[in-house]
Amino acid sequence: MTAAATAATTAATTRTAGLPEVTDPAGVAPRDARELSKLFFGQLAVLEEGTEEHSYARNTLIEMNMTLVRFAAGRFRSRGPEEMEDIVQVGMIGLIKAIDRFELSREVEFTSFAIPYIVGEIKRFFRDTTWAVHVPRRLQEARVQLARATEELGSRLGRTPSDKELSELMSLPEDEVREARLAANGYNSSSLDATISGSQDGESVLQDFIGAEDESLELVEDFHTLAPLIAELDERDRQIIHMRFVEELTQAQIGEHLGVSQMHVSRLLSRCLARLRAGMLDIA
Repeated sequence: MTAAATAATTAATTRTAGLPEVTDPAGVAPRDARELSKLFFGQLAVLEEGTEEHSYARNTLIEMNMTLVRFAAGRFRSRGPEEMEDIVQVGMIGLIKAIDRFELSREVEFTSFAIPYIVGEIKRFFRDTTWAVHVPRRLQEARVQLARATEELGSRLGRTPSDKELSELMSLPEDEVREARLAANGYNSSSLDATISGSQDGESVLQDFIGAEDESLELVEDFHTLAPLIAELDERDRQIIHMRFVEELTQAQIGEHLGVSQMHVSRLLSRCLARLRAGMLDIA
């Protein structure tokens, strides 16, 4: 152990597990942290989980190796300072996972083992949170592959490549290429109030160009008004209304079902409809 690492510990206080007490784990230099980490990992492997000693060893390892998270997070500076706090927090999750899964018997430096965990957790965070619409991970990855293949073929051919050409380069079926292209539309979203152009009448927004009036919406209020009126009918009348307008039976078929003539069904149906119509007009 180097002199700096020794100075970072308090020799007078020793844990029962034989580990030195590091007074400021986060302040240990990276080189010294590597040496101390080997000692702590060696003890962590034999300590019983849930004990005070095990918690101390694990927490100290986390704090000593936080520089790895900051190093990995630095790769994503282009995301902007407002996102860096979230990136570091997610990177800490990757560091903890790496500590819990690392074994000295692997004969690999912990830094080499931990960085992929940290970066992987950060990238997973981006996949799960940056898409406007959630799509399966395979399609998220295919979108990146599609963008690269489109750029490569486009520059090579001097035109937009076809799905068949892209599928050959990406080694994917054409239907998966089309699916990835469709999924790419879910990466970004636009507000319906977003300004997209100007005109003599003023600014135009996206909602002016999409959507259409649903004529069925006008019937919603009628349905709400009609429901209690139908509930007031007797059982046979409700049954006739249901068979005629839900099951779409003819009057003859309704007559066979009820054991009456078609003419009688016609009179009963006319009476029911007149009653419902009068009720609707009274409410209106």
